[in-house]
Amino acid sequence: MLVPPPAKAAARFAEGFGQRVLLTVDTEEEFDWNAPFRRDGHGLSHLAAIPRFQRFCEGIGAHPVYLVDWPVVRDPQAVAIIGDAVRRGTAEVGIQLHPWVNPPFEEEVSARNSFAGNLPPALEAAKFGILRDAIEAAFGSAPLIYRAGRYGLGPQTASLLKSARIRIDTSVRSLFDYRPKGGPDYSRHPAAPYWADTGHELLELPVTSVHAGLLRQFGVGVQQVATRVPHGLGALSRLGLLERIALTPEGVSAAEALRGIDIAVGSGLPVLVLSFHSPSLDPGHTPYTLNEREVERLYAWFEAVYARLERHGVRSTTVAEVIAAAEV
Repeated sequence: MLVPPPAKAAARFAEGFGQRVLLTVDTEEEFDWNAPFRRDGHGLSHLAAIPRFQRFCEGIGAHPVYLVDWPVVRDPQAVAIIGDAVRRGTAEVGIQLHPWVNPPFEEEVSARNSFAGNLPPALEAAKFGILRDAIEAAFGSAPLIYRAGRYGLGPQTASLLKSARIRIDTSVRSLFDYRPKGGPDYSRHPAAPYWADTGHELLELPVTSVHAGLLRQFGVGVQQVATRVPHGLGALSRLGLLERIALTPEGVSAAEALRGIDIAVGSGLPVLVLSFHSPSLDPGHTPYTLNEREVERLYAWFEAVYARLERHGVRSTTVAEVIAAAEV
């Protein structure tokens, strides 16, 4: 999972599946993104904003997957709100592991250890197991999809997920390199789904990012050169030579996202994966929605994105549908 997959690992989907979109929500606690990691001091007040978001999703035909972490699954309000949508079949729930707030607490709290894949395998497995079991108990069904917090996969994560009968991992953020922060490098990973194991038991569904610009066909190599120069990638973007577009409302404008969607759909990407963090639904908890106006801009982003997807004939999908359509 940590090295780019061979071409033969590319996943194929059943005839008639077409092109789909999966909306993932990193459903997590509020914390200071600019401060050192800590086990306490987080909040959950933004959870009161989830019902509005869920109603909005149902109105535009989106089917969110709430990737829940430990503080959230331990909160009765969160379980009631998300559980209602899950029971009605209008949302799904999955796993997101934030190791610094997830027991057992054996490791030093640090930036490096915030990537679960950097932990000793036994500790990564223990944290994951406690969280997975809590989610199943709270929501009444076994979760089938996982995202490592901070996209922090490790060399043993695939084996761990397979042993827990997780069918989809969505921790890979294609075209992004987290090595400067102590994390993995996904800069050469494709956006297209692929099998993370030779037995085709674990499907990798990368968070969608694409390259745009005149040098798009040379994107990976050019990006790696540009990142060695301070502000190099930004300069290429301003010149229209190379732009990296992630399909998220956080730090990506609607106009940029629409260009990214056009490219992703035009390249035949079978599943587009959108993502954002749940605290962004309420002002003041993330750098992306500091006030009410920016929250409304987030909703407008989703309206524009789903309108463009509909124009392309891209339908919303679910974890269950992706699993059923993936051809082994």
